[in-house]
This record gives sequence, C-alpha cells and structure tokens, in this order.
Amino acid sequence: MKILLIKTMMAILPIAMFSVPTFTREARFVELNRRAVKFYQQGRYSEGVQVAEAAFKVAEKTFGSEHPHVATALNNLAGLYYVQGKYTEAEPLYKRSLAIREKAFGPEHSNVAQSLNNLALLYRDQGKYAEAEPLYKRALTIWEKALGPEHPNVATSLNNLASLYLTQGKYVEAEPLYKRALTIWEKALGPEHPYVTTVLRNMAECYKKTGKKKEAKKLEERANACE
Repeated sequence: MKILLIKTMMAILPIAMFSVPTFTREARFVELNRRAVKFYQQGRYSEGVQVAEAAFKVAEKTFGSEHPHVATALNNLAGLYYVQGKYTEAEPLYKRSLAIREKAFGPEHSNVAQSLNNLALLYRDQGKYAEAEPLYKRALTIWEKALGPEHPNVATSLNNLASLYLTQGKYVEAEPLYKRALTIWEKALGPEHPYVTTVLRNMAECYKKTGKKKEAKKLEERANACE
C-alpha cells in the first residue's frame, strides 16, 4: 500500500529591508537560502546540504543563535537530510528550529506549525506514530487558527494526519480527514492540482481497506484522469 504525503516544507525568505551594517551578510544569507531551496526542488540534495550549511553559518554569525533566520536555515538543512533518509541528522535540526520559532514567534505561529509538520513527517517515516500524531494535531490547530479553516496548509495537515491513521488501520478516523482535505484543495488549487490527485489516491486506499471497492475505483479513475 502506497500512501502519499505532502512532504517536508522548505522555507523561502522574502527580500527584506536591511540595516546598513548587516546588509552584505544578510543578503548573502538570503541568496544561500534561495539556492538551497532550489537544489532541494531539483533533487540535488548533496549540493543543497553544502549550501544550506553555509546559510546556517552565515545566519548564526550574523543574527545570533536564536534568530528566526537561523531556524529557517536549520529547517531547510534538516529537510535536505530528511529526503535522503538521514533521519538521525535531521531530527536535532528540526527540533532546534522548532524551539527557536516557538521562542521567537510564540507557540501558535504558522512557522511553528511548519516545523511541527516536518518533525511529524520524520517520526512517521521512522514508524514513531505515537510521537507523530500530537505534532500533526498541533500543526492542524495552529494553521486553522492562524490561516483559516480553508487554507491549503490546513489540508496538508489533514492529509498527513489521515495518512498516519491509514497506516495504523484507523480507517474511520482517516476518511473524514481525507474528505475535508479534498474539499479544501479542490476549492483553493483547482480539481486537477497534484495535491488533489494525492488525496484522491489516499482516499482510494482507505476505501479499499474498508471494502468500498466501487468508491475506490471511481477515485482512482479520477486521479488517473488528472495526471
């Protein structure tokens, strides 16, 4: 059974107004971070790690160890390790990024939810379901409050939490979450978006497990038509 997740979220920084003394170093950090994200998107993970490590060093030296830019660099470096299956390297980076964001933004900020989602994905992939579930739930609560109940990020949390339940055979818990994620993504992104295809296939798997073969077939046909 293949369950599709919305994977690690990388953080892209906007170009900001800089103070004169730190302009060069801050601009350097923004550029390094942009390159790290680009390497991630291109699947050039080893190169991305090198650039992300450089971005982290620049951020820590320029802004201090507790600055949100450091959290961004840590999140992205962790994400590059995660996609390579290097969970031991990724976990402490995600945790430190989360701690910095909680301190800098408060426990209910959207960036905190991003860190929670990413750490939950890491635990889920390691089979640590009990550790992953409360993180997904907290991310969902934060995004609903911070962004509104119909934001695409809310659907991301719903899909990922539902997939965690599906993996554990908790089909009754999974189905309504998938349905809600589908509704949100269809409305926000359109009926043929890849995320819509993702949740359609996940719902099909859920229906197969509960004996709803006709419903599963319809969802699979619709997903195939979107690709």
